[in-house]
Amino acid sequence: MAQNYSLAKVVIEHKKLINGFEYIEIKNTSATAKIALQGAHIFEYKRHYGNPVLWLSESSDFEHMKSIRGGIPVCWPWFGTPRALPSGRMPKDESLPQHGFARTAMWKLKNTNETDANSTEVTFSLSHTPESLKLWPHRFELELHVIVSDTLTVELKTTNLDDKAFLITQALHTYFDISHISHVRVKGLDKKPYFDALSMKEKIQDGDIIFNREIDRVYQDVYGKILLIDKNRTIKIQNEGSSSVVVWNPWVDKCKRMSAMKPSSYEGMVCIESANAFDDARIIKPNESHTLKAMIN
Repeated sequence: MAQNYSLAKVVIEHKKLINGFEYIEIKNTSATAKIALQGAHIFEYKRHYGNPVLWLSESSDFEHMKSIRGGIPVCWPWFGTPRALPSGRMPKDESLPQHGFARTAMWKLKNTNETDANSTEVTFSLSHTPESLKLWPHRFELELHVIVSDTLTVELKTTNLDDKAFLITQALHTYFDISHISHVRVKGLDKKPYFDALSMKEKIQDGDIIFNREIDRVYQDVYGKILLIDKNRTIKIQNEGSSSVVVWNPWVDKCKRMSAMKPSSYEGMVCIESANAFDDARIIKPNESHTLKAMIN
């Protein structure tokens, strides 16, 4: 089933898989994208030249209440384990969902806009429900604004509708498609402090990041452009409303244990996540908003 929202060279279609899983497909003269209503999850972004920008697991689930492995999951209102404190050292609450509840919640398509033949904008929204209030006792409105052109722009706006302030940690958990993990390096984080989630120690980055083992790091004081340099291309990531970045690759052993991953999946992906994590947690006052923005080109 497909419902067409658009015109001429720009196409925005509301589609469903056989199992009823709903997504929006966008096509314009610059690129194509697919965004699930569950989680407002961008699971495909391709320019009309070159390889896909986002990685998607071949064995990822497209089922109700199961998170998609790949693309850009929205981690909100907490990143990682729930009830995160700015220090990043927090007890786990195993009864609450990892990376929050927004990534498996059903969002609404709020509006669409064909700026021109090269650029398409869509906005998704999510608000508190009786179910969300049991997990996180705050009233809110969340909007994900996506611009699909030769640059992918993603803005996650949190508005506090409650009568008291609340604290959030969050991330746009972007999986990038790469030629092979041995071919890539990440520039732009040299001399930045980071928390190593594997050793549970604070460290300082020395030079570019290369991948020859599992990496799970939260970088702080990051304001400039980050470069993902692959064999035949460079992807640029610029964040706003953020000073923290997560870099992650599960490597061999962890990849074998993870859901919706093949044993070799770690070879074709790396996560560089635009975040408000640990010391970059944000306190949002009543009737105020905060926007986390990532621009990828």
